[in-house]
Amino acid sequence: MDIIELILDEEQDNFVEAISVVEYPAIEEDFVALKSQNFNFAQQAKDKKLLIGPILIPNKPIFRKNGDEEYYIYFSRDTVQKASQLYLKQGMQHNSTLEHEMKIKGLTLVESWIIEDKENDKSNMYGMDLPLGTWVGSIKVDNDEIWNNYVKTGLVRGFSIEGYFADKVQPKVNEEEELSIELLEEIKDVLNEVELETYNDYPQGAVNNAKRAIEWKKKNGSSCGTRVGWTRAAQISRKGKLSRSTIARMASFKRHQQYKDVPYSEGCGGIMWDAWGGSAGINWAISKLKQIDKK
Repeated sequence: MDIIELILDEEQDNFVEAISVVEYPAIEEDFVALKSQNFNFAQQAKDKKLLIGPILIPNKPIFRKNGDEEYYIYFSRDTVQKASQLYLKQGMQHNSTLEHEMKIKGLTLVESWIIEDKENDKSNMYGMDLPLGTWVGSIKVDNDEIWNNYVKTGLVRGFSIEGYFADKVQPKVNEEEELSIELLEEIKDVLNEVELETYNDYPQGAVNNAKRAIEWKKKNGSSCGTRVGWTRAAQISRKGKLSRSTIARMASFKRHQQYKDVPYSEGCGGIMWDAWGGSAGINWAISKLKQIDKK
């Protein structure tokens, strides 16, 4: 599977055009909706209406699918830093969209910084644990509809960028190199599950979907998916316990819903949808994630 580094496209005038507020950010990190402190001001009952969170995380593999083509993209620390600077230099801090589909007004980037010292970074105040080089931002929301109908209801959870980047294709990796990249998160999950609470109350339908995908692959063979995807299928099929980060990745698989009805014999959409638990599993993951985070 290709791993593609996205770099700034120097032929474009605008590199990052807007910051979108979305339900399932590709970087899998949520923002914090900051409300007012208990200060004795005249407007103390009103919200601060600030969204604080990561805008772009360096070296984080982000899965993408274009038709039958599957690949990962990532941004280097240098690209993340340049993008954060150019966004402000070009006066784009008022540009925002909702789910990359609709331009919205009243959202302004009022703070922007790169994490250079994890121990002393401001992001620690909000309970974030982000890698060095992450672009973090604070967006002021002067749009009551967006704040009340999307932020407060949890319909948007994080940031996602829109812009022009050029591809820098890396050579196809062999299986060992692929594992070293893709299974980093799996290894973290295994370690975390020793200490963190895990869950396996997903419905039997999710188990059945994963089993069906595995059985079809065994019988007919399939080049679809990655080892991570099939590891997940095996885990779900045996009713294994899942960590919060694994559930988050299940929930983010919702973005592939448009391919769920592709027959197993005609493409990868249907079989990989079921490998991740199908509609039963992914809808459970979305609901469970909200329940965990609320708790």
